[in-house]
Amino acid sequence: MSELQTHQIALFKGNAIRKTLFNKEWWFSIVDICEALTDSSDPGAYWRKLKQRLTEEGSEVVTFCHGLKLLAPDGKMRETDCANTEDIFRLVQSIPSPKAEPLKRWLAKVGYERVQEIENPELATKRTRLLYKLKGYPEDWIEKRMRGIAIREELTDEWQKRGAADERDYEILTAEISKATFGVTPSQYKKLKGLKRENLRDHMDDFELIFTMLGERSTAEIHRAENTLGLPKLKTDARAGGTIAGGARKQLEQRLKRSVVSKNNFLQNTNRKKLKG
Repeated sequence: MSELQTHQIALFKGNAIRKTLFNKEWWFSIVDICEALTDSSDPGAYWRKLKQRLTEEGSEVVTFCHGLKLLAPDGKMRETDCANTEDIFRLVQSIPSPKAEPLKRWLAKVGYERVQEIENPELATKRTRLLYKLKGYPEDWIEKRMRGIAIREELTDEWQKRGAADERDYEILTAEISKATFGVTPSQYKKLKGLKRENLRDHMDDFELIFTMLGERSTAEIHRAENTLGLPKLKTDARAGGTIAGGARKQLEQRLKRSVVSKNNFLQNTNRKKLKG
């Protein structure tokens, strides 16, 4: 991938915000954010002054900023202070501008809703369903996706109790299930579907979701039946659970005479059908 391919433009209220991939996440130009949220005629000077104030206050926001190369107006790649999404939100709270107030209110609302969800997890489920519905997913797909989320959470709880130490271990175990179920790892599957940072499962069709659930549910049950402990045995179980789902997938493919593993994007296909109808 070329340097320019990792740099893109985001839009916020008509303002161009430069962003770049760094450490597998998007980082945004702080100067561009200042320009979008203030009336300053010199957003670069505004950021330098704000940066000085935050530094004097001992704010961690400045600490976490990185100088990353972005495409400047003169067409050259120049080092620019950037921050990730979390720290951009923290930075916004430090900008004393009326233009920043709507975003601050939205952040406060999101924070309040998050507290509500911690107190009542059912609210999180309802909001997730609503978000999928607003994106255009049909009810029957949403039901499968929500069930898949529950099965996934159940599985990761088992992994945590049985010796998976961190997110990297979860990725290894998930890859084992996926390889045995579909013949490809999640990263290979995303590449097949032309996805980058999008959630793979949000782009699966019914069969893909069903076999994903079967592989993960089988794995969790094997863990419990055999009282599995330690990453090596967890990997063996993951492969076994995926193999069960993979066998069912292959039988269906033989009967249907087509592959279940698809490069298609479920939501895009659904929207195309609606337009044709």
